[in-house]
Amino acid sequence: MAPAQGARTVPVWDRFVRVFHWTTVGLFAIVFVTDRVQWIHQPLAYVILVLVLARIVWGFVGSRHARFADFVHRPRTVRAYLEDLRHGRARRYLGHNPAGGAMVVAILFMLVFVTASGWLCVTPEFLHVEWMHHVHHISAHLLLLMIFAHVAGVLWSSVLHRENLVRAMITGRKSAQLEAEGGTTAGPGVGARGPAV
Repeated sequence: MAPAQGARTVPVWDRFVRVFHWTTVGLFAIVFVTDRVQWIHQPLAYVILVLVLARIVWGFVGSRHARFADFVHRPRTVRAYLEDLRHGRARRYLGHNPAGGAMVVAILFMLVFVTASGWLCVTPEFLHVEWMHHVHHISAHLLLLMIFAHVAGVLWSSVLHRENLVRAMITGRKSAQLEAEGGTTAGPGVGARGPAV
């Protein structure tokens, strides 16, 4: 799945995106398993929230492929991409594909929701409100399922396009094979890229 030896690569994921991605992965893992160790759980959860807010800002002012305008698509474009992905004919995107972009937005939203609900759980108003603690607990587990789905999508796309996407998120670089076409290739039955919303 690695680019052919000697193949030219181009920068795709800037340093902020990569540091945010892997730092958030590590912090979420620690926060998830320390829910009963509040002196670890709470401060790290707030660090995640700060990182997410910074990533949202970066989605408007960051490098090309870090911007929401580059990977946020209309729902019908995401559905069409998922259908093509299911049939193994999805086009390759230099940045996030439509499904990956939708998942990025969903995960960012859920990270904010989980941390906000966790904060409410320790406020005087909700400290002993059982349903709020259930909301926090369930949303955290839903986020974990979303992360598993995201990983599965990354692995499937890596196999489909013979490209190591995990390595790309570490190095920040991907094969330049399709750069001249704006980072995509048209597969059979695939329409033009939908406009961002």
